[in-house]
Amino acid sequence: MRAVRALALALLLTAALSGCATTTAADDVDSAWRPGYLWQSVAGHLRMLGAARPVDEVLADPATPDEVRQRLELSRTLRDYASQHLALPDNASYRRYADLGRPAAVWNVVAAPELSLKLKTWCFPVLGCVGYRGYFDKAEAETLAAALRAQGWEVNVYGVPAYSTLGKLPGSVFADPLLNTFLRGAEVDLARLIFHELSHQVAYADGDTTFNESYATAVERIGSRQWLQSAGRSEQLGATESLDRRRAEFRTLTMGTRERLDTLYRSSASDDDKRREKARLLAELRTEYARWRDTSWGGDRAFDAWFDGVNNARLGVLAAYNAQVLAFERLFERMGRDWPRFHAEVRRLAALPKGERDAALGSLQ
Repeated sequence: MRAVRALALALLLTAALSGCATTTAADDVDSAWRPGYLWQSVAGHLRMLGAARPVDEVLADPATPDEVRQRLELSRTLRDYASQHLALPDNASYRRYADLGRPAAVWNVVAAPELSLKLKTWCFPVLGCVGYRGYFDKAEAETLAAALRAQGWEVNVYGVPAYSTLGKLPGSVFADPLLNTFLRGAEVDLARLIFHELSHQVAYADGDTTFNESYATAVERIGSRQWLQSAGRSEQLGATESLDRRRAEFRTLTMGTRERLDTLYRSSASDDDKRREKARLLAELRTEYARWRDTSWGGDRAFDAWFDGVNNARLGVLAAYNAQVLAFERLFERMGRDWPRFHAEVRRLAALPKGERDAALGSLQ
């Protein structure tokens, strides 16, 4: 019975947490609770856990590639740093490693109406409603996306490298493992992923994706800067700050268009007029992006595909994940840059009704 309870909890947690909400094939685009969904969620999660081995064991294996070995050694340093210096949980999470043989842990599907930025939501027992559905299998994500498009929704499918089970599952076997998807990119990216996912174990507001993701994003940014400084990696710190500035410019560019579209969609204009103005605003966004890319960003085309396919779903999910980051960064300063005090205050906010929580963070923006 304990094993059955653990599997049920795994299902519920992986259904609505950081980066991942798992479902089955798109036989019903509105339902997130079906027998097939139960099986796909549990089976996908257990396959991931079954592939995991202790990091020390992987390091001792002579077949482990040197690049993987180097990153796993770094992961041990980062994992200890997170608990010792950022007041993040000291438990079995991210002390095992699994190579999934795929480029993402899961694939998320988000959808929005043609003339609205409000994301479609799916509701789960216990954990409430979230604005995405996720799949361990990319083909199933694309199947749902096609079904949603056939109903007139604007859709975005994207891979995510990690998700969190909030540290609620018993024992080291069920603890969230490191994944091969963590190891790509710069060293600071690995730091950010570990710090971000551990943050979800500290404070979590049921059904409030914006709060949860903004908090974890603030922790990863502040924590990674502190780690780089403490490790004497000044050259990486400069590169990271440059990347953060570019991401901030990206948000400025996209959120400006998002706000104009939101105003348009809420206006009394006819649907045909809204469609025409929407097309103009999105064309203007792509033109402005190209100008930034070819001047301030030195011709970096990393965002080309995103802007080529920009739609309400893509703009909607951006707000969900970043809207309150600045408020959390300011809250950290208000708490005297004291990690335990900061986390305690975030837990207090998470326990408030959403309206009070939003008002408190809004005063910090």
